[in-house]
Amino acid sequence: MRIMSKEVRLFFRKFLRQPKQIGSAIPSSRFLSESMVAAIPWHNVKAVAELGAGTGAITQSIVRSIYPGTEVYLFEKDTRMRKQLIQEYPEFICAANVANMQRILEKGSGVDQLDCIVSGLPFYNFPQQLRNQLMEQIIGALKPGGLFVAFQYSLQMKKQMSRHFKIESIKFVPMNFPPAFVYVCRKENEIYWKK
Repeated sequence: MRIMSKEVRLFFRKFLRQPKQIGSAIPSSRFLSESMVAAIPWHNVKAVAELGAGTGAITQSIVRSIYPGTEVYLFEKDTRMRKQLIQEYPEFICAANVANMQRILEKGSGVDQLDCIVSGLPFYNFPQQLRNQLMEQIIGALKPGGLFVAFQYSLQMKKQMSRHFKIESIKFVPMNFPPAFVYVCRKENEIYWKK
């Protein structure tokens, strides 16, 4: 019998306690992580944030992709997971609340806006007011032309995403539990908030 890794146990316990905050019972697969980072032109990325970094499944792929000198911000609300990220990635800036992302960027190392934001947040599980608040932070933190790459477990967020971004592609990744969709979205130069 195979023993669950520390990361899987931590993720599973969090899922049992607060399933709407985490979205899945296990961390993202390497197939999903690789699909997320493959969509990004890393040679143009000087600053990137990962939202809902969890136990670092996608963070590992980001580490393998970034160029020297890239600023990396990790956001994770769960205290235990965040402590683990701080231990494993002491060179990155780790913070708790995405709802304060713009303020954290300002206090960080002088980065005004990000070239890219990668997200594992289960947006559809959140109340609409929180979704709107998070989208405002994401839009405000991204440079014009910047990429927002997010995975979701359904296409239910497509309409809301298209209100704020140009959706360049949606890729289905079956080799994940549960299977996921990777949205690759671009912040256009002028954002018109459609209600």
